[in-house]
Amino acid sequence: QVQLVESGGGLVQAGGSLRLSCAASGSIFSIRTMDWYRQGPGKQRELVASMNRFGGTTYADSVKGRFTISRDNAKKALYLQMNNLKLEDTAVYFCTAGLQDTGAPYASRYWGQGTQVTVAS
Repeated sequence: QVQLVESGGGLVQAGGSLRLSCAASGSIFSIRTMDWYRQGPGKQRELVASMNRFGGTTYADSVKGRFTISRDNAKKALYLQMNNLKLEDTAVYFCTAGLQDTGAPYASRYWGQGTQVTVAS
C-alpha cells in the first residue's frame, strides 16, 4: 500500500525556518509530479510548490523567494525548505504525489496526512 508521510512541522517564530520532509513508501512503480499544499485556518487548501520528475518547479507567489522545493528521486522523498516564515504561513502542510503503484495501469494522486506549521510572533 502506498503511503506518503510528512515530517518536520512545528512551532517557529516569525522570521525563522523549517524544513519539511515527505517520504513515499510502498509498491511504487513511478512518481511524477510531487507537490506541497497547505490549508490555513478558515482557508481553502492551496498549492504552495510543485516539482516534476525532471526538476521543473512552480511556486505560489506568496512563497517565492522564501520557500524552496526539492526532491530525491532515489529516496522517493520530497522536501520544502521554508525561510523567513510569516504568520500567514501557519497551516497544515500536505505532501501529494502523482504516482503509479506496481499493480495499477495508470497513475493516481496520493496525499499525506499533513504536518502542522505554526508561526508565532
